[in-house]
Amino acid sequence: MEADVRRIHRLIEEYDKEKLTITTVCSHSSLQIFHGARLEGFKTLGIALKKPPRYYDAFPLAKPDEFLTVDSYQEIFDIKDQLIEKNVILVPHGSFVEYLGADNFRSLPLPTFGNRRVLEWESDRRKQREWLTSAGVRMPREVKDPKEINFPVLVKYDGAKGGRGFFIARNYQDFLDGIDRSKGFTIQEYILGTRYYFHFFYSPIKKEGYKLSRGTLEMLSIDRRDESNIDEMYKLGSQEQLKKQGIVPTFVVTGNAPVAIRESLLPKVFDYAEKTVEKSLELFGGIIGPFCLESVVKDDLEIVVFEISARIVAGTNLFIKGSPYSDLLEENMSTGRRIAREIKLARDFGRLKDVIT
Repeated sequence: MEADVRRIHRLIEEYDKEKLTITTVCSHSSLQIFHGARLEGFKTLGIALKKPPRYYDAFPLAKPDEFLTVDSYQEIFDIKDQLIEKNVILVPHGSFVEYLGADNFRSLPLPTFGNRRVLEWESDRRKQREWLTSAGVRMPREVKDPKEINFPVLVKYDGAKGGRGFFIARNYQDFLDGIDRSKGFTIQEYILGTRYYFHFFYSPIKKEGYKLSRGTLEMLSIDRRDESNIDEMYKLGSQEQLKKQGIVPTFVVTGNAPVAIRESLLPKVFDYAEKTVEKSLELFGGIIGPFCLESVVKDDLEIVVFEISARIVAGTNLFIKGSPYSDLLEENMSTGRRIAREIKLARDFGRLKDVIT
């Protein structure tokens, strides 16, 4: 069940526009979200489980003005009136959606930055593939029958798992050894190349810059991800040798590293991002705000997109003071600040309904 957007827009009309409060769960990319909101003049509220995390005391410029503690994230539904009184605008991130569940998040009766309809297309990997491939974006081949695995594939579970549980299979037996059938999964061709995560921002409001059919597209930054334990396994010998010792590769994201790609790749990267946004406008009204094209660049410089994250990603945490790309738009522009700037622009132009659902 999806929240009634018309009711949410009525709430926005009743809000005190000078007292909007940027709110998110204290995890993932919340430090830069709160920091960016503060730079743009907004109040901030952090939702914490059980008690406020102590590490915020170590980062005073990113500490929210106020904490609200809950015993479970489901409790957010019970305190909605309290949040509405504070004129909150929720900012989703990967942990927020994962902890609450995509369906529950879609039904939250609170003003939320972005288009929550994107969750229907992002959280289901089959619909995600339909979206991207119909846009003309190159993706890895999909294997629908595990018995047909005869080349390296990556088995991925649905939802934002930070890589947890993903595994490589080279044949049907590998698949049987690793699969948890209680979870939804997809099987993709394993593409050999360099993994890059391209951080974009789509604004339906701005008119200057890289123009689309409606609004503009910005590239804010790029990162790579450090994954445990796959990134270090090569030091111990072949995977077949390690498998005999009971050691299997895992893909849990533990950190991120900044990247600048060769400039000749930028036209293709922008082409894919543009097609992704334009198709989203057609399918569900648009992917509003930050999104990430998770990609592999092959040695022939072909770009293959294996996934899209339809909100701020943790790799943007590297760029709180900007990146080689966002600095060419405006200095000191993080993705967290860019979200706050978009809300500010929408408020000042009387267009909050265009970025809030």
